[in-house]
Amino acid sequence: MLVVSAMAVSLQADTIPVGQFRYAGGYAMPKPVLIDSTDVNAKPYDAKSLLSSALDLKKVQDGQLWSDLAAPGDSGTLNLLGFDVETSDYFKGKLNLDKAPKQYELYQDGKKSQPGDITLLPGAHTFVVKYLSEGHDSLKVAFVADSAAKVQASALRMADPSKGGNSVCTIEQQVKARRYSGMELSADGKWILYAVYQSTNEGTDWTYFLMERSTGRKVKLQQSSHWLPQTNKFYQFRREGRKLNLVVTDPADLHDEVWAENLPEAQHYDMFPTEDRLLLRIGQEGPKELNPDAYQFLHPDDRQPGWRERSYLAVYDLKTSVTRQLTFGYNSLWCPDISADGRKLLLCKSESRLTARPTKLMSVYVLDLETQQLDTLVNRDGFIGGSLCFSPDAGQVALLGSPECLNGVGNVCGPELTPSMIDNQLYIIDVATKQVRPMTRDFDPMVNQMEWSKADNQIYFVAENRDSLSIYTLNPKTGGIRMIEQPEEVVGAVSLSAKAPVAVFRGESHNHSWRLYAMELGKKARKPVLLEDLNADIYEGIEVAECKPWVCRNSIGDDVCCRYYLPNGFDPSRKYPMIVYYYGGCSPTSRDFEYTYPWTIWAANGYVCLVVNPSGATGFGQKWAARHVNTAGTEPARDIIEATQAFCKEHEYVDASRLGCIGASYGGFMTQYLQTVTDIFRCAVSHAGISDHTTYWGYGYWGYDYSEVSMANSYPWNATELYVDNSPIYHADRIKSSMLFLHGDEDTNVPYNNSVQMYTALKLLGKDVEMVSIKGENHGIRKPSRRILWHNVTMAWFARCLKDDPTWWDALYPKRTL
Repeated sequence: MLVVSAMAVSLQADTIPVGQFRYAGGYAMPKPVLIDSTDVNAKPYDAKSLLSSALDLKKVQDGQLWSDLAAPGDSGTLNLLGFDVETSDYFKGKLNLDKAPKQYELYQDGKKSQPGDITLLPGAHTFVVKYLSEGHDSLKVAFVADSAAKVQASALRMADPSKGGNSVCTIEQQVKARRYSGMELSADGKWILYAVYQSTNEGTDWTYFLMERSTGRKVKLQQSSHWLPQTNKFYQFRREGRKLNLVVTDPADLHDEVWAENLPEAQHYDMFPTEDRLLLRIGQEGPKELNPDAYQFLHPDDRQPGWRERSYLAVYDLKTSVTRQLTFGYNSLWCPDISADGRKLLLCKSESRLTARPTKLMSVYVLDLETQQLDTLVNRDGFIGGSLCFSPDAGQVALLGSPECLNGVGNVCGPELTPSMIDNQLYIIDVATKQVRPMTRDFDPMVNQMEWSKADNQIYFVAENRDSLSIYTLNPKTGGIRMIEQPEEVVGAVSLSAKAPVAVFRGESHNHSWRLYAMELGKKARKPVLLEDLNADIYEGIEVAECKPWVCRNSIGDDVCCRYYLPNGFDPSRKYPMIVYYYGGCSPTSRDFEYTYPWTIWAANGYVCLVVNPSGATGFGQKWAARHVNTAGTEPARDIIEATQAFCKEHEYVDASRLGCIGASYGGFMTQYLQTVTDIFRCAVSHAGISDHTTYWGYGYWGYDYSEVSMANSYPWNATELYVDNSPIYHADRIKSSMLFLHGDEDTNVPYNNSVQMYTALKLLGKDVEMVSIKGENHGIRKPSRRILWHNVTMAWFARCLKDDPTWWDALYPKRTL
């Protein structure tokens, strides 16, 4: 009983009748045996109580079709008649039961309801009439749209239950959806450990699983676990009272064995490949303030919780239970990898240098545990990333870094451009000779995860490949790179087996949620095998908006990568409003299904959605990414405006007078900036956007860090053309669009005042502007109930501005006079 198409009714009329139902019933309800004349509350028996008998409302989904006015069912039987409706807009009106059984209950989306005034959020809704038949009942149902609504009657569609079609995706489904985390393969590749998490209003629910790869059989585990490096067993750190124990488990029979008791406390534990020691990262508190009523800043980052804490490394011997401190100093160190023989540690140290870009420097060392010799591999290079690993023989190190790292050996931008600091390239360094090889120098996709296989000596990595994330393999000897065949457009993470040429990965695409796969590598390489469709139950039967790629040739001759989503039930003869979305930082907007900004849901609400990956996005090559640097929005704005105009010209079904745009973080800045340089958008939504580059640079937790990326070597005192001329707050008087500002009131990334001051400016200028503050939220909206509200506020704003229907907005925020 799912929504697929409109019934043969006049959808332009204010009254929308229900013409067909699904029926399940005929459940006999004889009078119970009266042992006493009253119940425990001294009430006599009432035959009407039979209506409250438990009956699964879902039975109607598989029931027979029914379209007669006469309601089926013999006298004295309990029955169900159900129907579905779908609306692409907020619907306000009445649900009338002009004729109904004498004894009935009405349910809307599984909850008891009443006929009369009704509101429906965009999406599909199920109604069930449960009734006690008298043998001659009738049922006549109709929706009546509010006469004040301009588009609501036409937005409501009745289901044709005979076609058994699909429903649209809703924000409630996406908020409810589960996600994968922490996948690991056993050494022989036969078993998989992984975690699944789900956001709730109370926090995050975690579930841990052990799966047999060949059969897909899985069992739940009590806590997070990790595989032993060589033995096909997994280990956990279990707390018993005040003691922390190391427990090893056989996956075949789940038999436990305690390997160590009363372990020392640490921030993190890693098992040595030799399985005889643990590497501990132990925290150390920094200096405290002498006067609790005042706080002296020691560093710009000293505002951040935990900044004064540091850590050092230690080794715990599982045989002797002796802990030996390995490192000492006031800068934190961490160990991204340990050599296969357990002799060498790959160490990283981060330190601060505020007086020059980059302000954070990283050094990389190789520590020989037998000789205690510390070999410096990279010295104070601020363009190195945090992802590093040994080759299987520990003779080489693979690492990620920007084109400027390692003296720019991987830089192809030339002197006229400053590369993006987050455009990760892959490098290999020979430990003995210190020779550096830039492996992806001429490779456009951006590497964001890598692993050097011990089974076949190849490097496998995930890279931003335009608006997809793809898996590649790199031959360290030849430098050859090959994309691995994969069924998903967006790969989240890959895990390799230590001894077998096997990998597992998770992925999603524009039309479905996360799935888990396994694949064989090397000479036995085969197509990935689907192990699990994580949210199949949540999205069962949905109809996903059609997504198509599109390319715009901009005014300087470059191709801008875009894609667009068409409304469910798309009719090319109609005119549709359009929402334009663009990246919120340097990373491209990939083809995710479950994304914070749900394009498929926007399309289901009756909008064409255009997604633009403008100049400055990573994943399109170094020179394209470098356009993010020291442009403060000018080049991305050009691409967004030109793409929007070209799309409208090429696609006649878009109403160019009803365009909206939306972005968050840097995308929120782009939203504001766009309104100061163009008037093509009727309305705009800025979430957590930057309105003043200087306040973001100086006050956001990562403001000056990120400005090293976007404003390289440019500061408020030497680049006012960027920090002032390109800050929207100084050009608020140019804005003509209706503006909505959204911001979490606990945002530590983009200061909350960036939205407040822009809202204030537009209010003083007499502009059409609203601001909604999301309480208790940081840069992103995480709590499910708040995320649903936040989404609804956004869609209500677009309905108000692009569909000339303020009904939803007025329901959320009725006019108040103060």
